[in-house]
Amino acid sequence: MSNYDIIIGLEVHVQLQTATKLFCGCSTQFGAEPNTQTCPVCTGMPGTLPVMNRKAFDLAVRTALALNCQIAPFTKWDRKQYYYPDLPKGYQISQFDLPFSHDGWLEISDPKGKIEPKRLRIQRVHLEEDAGKSMHDEVAGSADSRIDLNRTGTPLLEIVTQPDMRSPAEAKAFLTELKLLLTYLGVSDCNMQEGSLRVDGNINLHVHTDAGKIATPIVEVKNMNSFRSVERALTYEAERLWDVWQESKQKLGDVPKQTRGWDDQANITRGQRHKEESSDYRYFPDPDLVPVTVSSERVAEVQSGLGELPAALRTRLETSYGITPYDSDVIVNQGRAAADYYLAVADGVADGKLASNWFQQDVLRTLNDRSLTIEQFGVPATALVALLKKIKGGELDNARGRQVFAAMLDQGLSADAAMQALGFEQVDESELVALCQEIVAANPKIVADVKGGNAKAAGSFVGMAKKKNKNVNPARVQEICLQLIAQM
Repeated sequence: MSNYDIIIGLEVHVQLQTATKLFCGCSTQFGAEPNTQTCPVCTGMPGTLPVMNRKAFDLAVRTALALNCQIAPFTKWDRKQYYYPDLPKGYQISQFDLPFSHDGWLEISDPKGKIEPKRLRIQRVHLEEDAGKSMHDEVAGSADSRIDLNRTGTPLLEIVTQPDMRSPAEAKAFLTELKLLLTYLGVSDCNMQEGSLRVDGNINLHVHTDAGKIATPIVEVKNMNSFRSVERALTYEAERLWDVWQESKQKLGDVPKQTRGWDDQANITRGQRHKEESSDYRYFPDPDLVPVTVSSERVAEVQSGLGELPAALRTRLETSYGITPYDSDVIVNQGRAAADYYLAVADGVADGKLASNWFQQDVLRTLNDRSLTIEQFGVPATALVALLKKIKGGELDNARGRQVFAAMLDQGLSADAAMQALGFEQVDESELVALCQEIVAANPKIVADVKGGNAKAAGSFVGMAKKKNKNVNPARVQEICLQLIAQM
């Protein structure tokens, strides 16, 4: 709205895909019975000492570099102190003033044009351990709160953005691109239902007044369990903040920062508590953990092993395979395995656009209809290449090609075997030319119409040819007939 600017920053917690926790050897597998994946270290028993998980740190560095962050040569661990039932030690091992990475960015774009391409700055990426899980009233008929400490100590990557987003749609686009990047890197499964990716949104308004822009207090929004919920919650909160501003313009400066929870059923946020400042957590260096140093050689080694990331792959698809930004976005967003399938088909048939059309219209439709992954898809890339070569070479039209595709999919046949099973035979070129000469000679009125400028009249020849031979390629019939008429 013209009355105010929306200012949004995000804090994203991502669970790293390690077999064990950040500072002990307990399993991180999801779904175990409550409190069965704990030990004296992650539950904070006296006399225990943490030991850093090297793989977690390596995955963290990999992610930070993919987010264009600067890697600190020296980083340390800090204790973030607060008291809550699911935090058995009374503090969380995190990073405060010396995070292992800082000052990165991630570009967002939208081929549909709903948001402008934009580079969003990332303030820092740091490592920390997760807390446990409080389960409130999750057992029917019970008013109890239960604590499950299985998640305690799980390695988390916290990604903190600068307040660069100016709409909830931009926030959703950032999260979508971030999730895609993380899955391409293989550092997290980003399953929000299992808590592998969690988002907190910080939002306020810069209200336009005669005296200039006035900032409203920042509100932190929690409990958003999907990217759609993030967009809806921030949209609601922006409207609520505007209403609050209109009701109490003069008193707004006295309102403290607040944490609010999103109620997805009621579509509203509810106040939870005043938002803490960093001083409230009484950070200090963890005396049980040594600092971590990272050499420039190690950074270069990790950087060289990142592979092709989504943004670079989109660019390559558009420039080298000749497809539109929209099509490249659809393909890349399916994940690395699906994109590799497309690349194999496009390279095999030497036609990026044809491969893109079939990938989107037939492969993806089948995956969606049958709830399959690309790894479970019944037509290997090499088999689809064989089919598309027949279509491109005029041996099959698209309609018959899709019949062959269905037979390949349902019966596990090759393109040749599927054609044989369906009774599709290639018509010899000389035979096809002779057939076209026959029907052109027998239809002088259609010939006259075509010569008179009505090229569409040649479509009548297709039906005549198919009556004589059901295996003819309609496009090739029309092409030959037009060539014959042009020579007359």
